Amino acid sequence: MMQTHPWSGFANAHVFVAGGTSGINLGIARAFARCGAKVAVLGRNPEKAANAAAELGPQALGLAADVRDPQALGAALEKAVEAFGPIDVLISGAAGNFLAAATDMSCNAFKTVVDIDLLGTFNVVRLGHQHLRGAGSSVLTISAPQASIPTPLQSHACAAKAGMEMLTRTLAVEWGRQGIRVNALVPGPIGDTEGMRRLAPDDESTKRTASLVPLGRYGTLEEVANAALFLSSPLASYISGTVLNVDGGYSQGGAMFRMGA
Repeated sequence: MMQTHPWSGFANAHVFVAGGTSGINLGIARAFARCGAKVAVLGRNPEKAANAAAELGPQALGLAADVRDPQALGAALEKAVEAFGPIDVLISGAAGNFLAAATDMSCNAFKTVVDIDLLGTFNVVRLGHQHLRGAGSSVLTISAPQASIPTPLQSHACAAKAGMEMLTRTLAVEWGRQGIRVNALVPGPIGDTEGMRRLAPDDESTKRTASLVPLGRYGTLEEVANAALFLSSPLASYISGTVLNVDGGYSQGGAMFRMGA
C-alpha cells in the first residue's frame, strides 16, 4: 500500500504526468499520490501504464499514448479530465536517449529524440493547457543537464533539452497573465533510473559520473520528487520561468572539477 506523505497539500488535486510510468517521472507521481493527489500517468506501453496506476493506488489512472501523436495524446488528456476533473499540475517528462556520435547518427535518429523530448513536450503542454484549472495551476517540464552542458555523444539530447528549457521560459511569459506558472526541473545523475543505466552502464562509468558531482554521489528519486512537489506547491507561488537544477552541484562543478583537480 502506498505510504502517506507527511504533507497532504495536494489532497484531491489532479496531477497529470506524461512519461510517468517509470523512472524519475514515476517517482514524482508516487510523491504526489502520497500527498493525496489524483494522479494520471501516461506512457506508450499500456501494460506499464496499468501497472504504474495499480502501484499508485485507487486515485490513479494509467493511460497509453505516444506524446508525438497529438490525437492520441488529446484523447488521453480528455479521459484524465473526465475521471479527475481539471488539471492542477501538468508534468511533461517523456524522453528518449542513447549514446551516439553525431557523425554516426542518422538524421532520423536525431529527429526521433527531438520529436520525443521537444515536440512531445510542446504537445503535452499545448494540449494540456486547455484542461488546466486556470489561475494557480502549475506546469512542470523535466529537462536534463545536457540542456546547458555540451556533452559528447549527446548532440540530439543537448539540442532537444535546450529547446525544452527555452520553451518553458517562453510559456512562463505567455501564460503568466493567466496565473499559470511554468517551470523546468533538471535532475542530475539519479540512481535507479533507466537513463543512468544507459549512460553509465558499468561500475567504472558509474563511479566516474558520481565523481563529477560535487556532493560525491548520485541523487535519489525521492530528492527529485521533493523538488517537483515544491515547484508545484503554493510555497513556490511566485516562481515561474525558473530552471531548477536538482543535481548535487553537477552543473556547477566547473572545468577544473571535471578534470579531477
